[in-house]
Amino acid sequence: MSTASSLDALTGFAVDLGGTKLAAARFERGKAVGRERCVTDGAASLEVQVDAMAQLLRRLGHRHGAPLGVAVTGRLDRDGRWGAVNVGTLSSISDVPLVDALMARFGAACALNDAAAAAWAESRFGAGIGAENFLYLTVSTGVGGGVVLGDRLVSSPNGLAGHVGFVSTPEGGDLCGSGRTGTVESVAGGRALAAAAAEAGYPELDARGVFAASAQGESWAEVLVARSARTTARLVADITAVLGLERVALGGSIGLAPCYLDRMEASLAKEPVLFRPELCRALLGQDSALVGALAQAIEKQETQA
Repeated sequence: MSTASSLDALTGFAVDLGGTKLAAARFERGKAVGRERCVTDGAASLEVQVDAMAQLLRRLGHRHGAPLGVAVTGRLDRDGRWGAVNVGTLSSISDVPLVDALMARFGAACALNDAAAAAWAESRFGAGIGAENFLYLTVSTGVGGGVVLGDRLVSSPNGLAGHVGFVSTPEGGDLCGSGRTGTVESVAGGRALAAAAAEAGYPELDARGVFAASAQGESWAEVLVARSARTTARLVADITAVLGLERVALGGSIGLAPCYLDRMEASLAKEPVLFRPELCRALLGQDSALVGALAQAIEKQETQA
């Protein structure tokens, strides 16, 4: 059995490059014993992105060849080439050799999409334990997901598998950074909420500010938050119709926000029973992608040994 099947056996380093932040952590026996973070430079080239990772890892004591898992927003194909699906998130990342660059810089590394990494972690160590058909859904700057079916992480040669935020929704009508129109991400994600707030006359507010205004009873903000939750609930029902999901774990800054899960459950309750999988919060919280990336890196090293 792989040592990565046990959370307390995970020792190494992990990086999570999201739409707004770059986080790194050093793990010992499954616990984060050191953390570093900085703001993601969405316009940076591959070389600059890897330099930023190296700076954080250096502060954590990373040594060449140590187990390293890297989770990134965007699309990572089976050849290790990285590309942004939403060009508004990573404007300079288009079919670049991420895995080759990581190996050259760090000596050992495994890379995968951030939501896929989180799905793997939650499936093995968190909210997905015991569920054969499981979805991890992250609602944050954007909307993404990772699917585990029968203890296998769903992937595709082009790296698009799991990008559920680019499914269309009747709630939407705006152009998405993916190039599609009326996607879930263009309605429910953090960038969409900030844009909608600006249209409502509050250009200074980001998604966190929208949620704060909703909690204070601001009706315009309540409309936006309710629409986001309603849209993601419908997405869950649609994916369940295709994959027969048993359980869905929510992650991301919006997905883990107070009352968001309750709002989704209220919307999902309007669907027929067959389309209502169990909803829960991700048990590993914001560490899901870090843990999943490290687990994959250790499994890869063991396979190659």
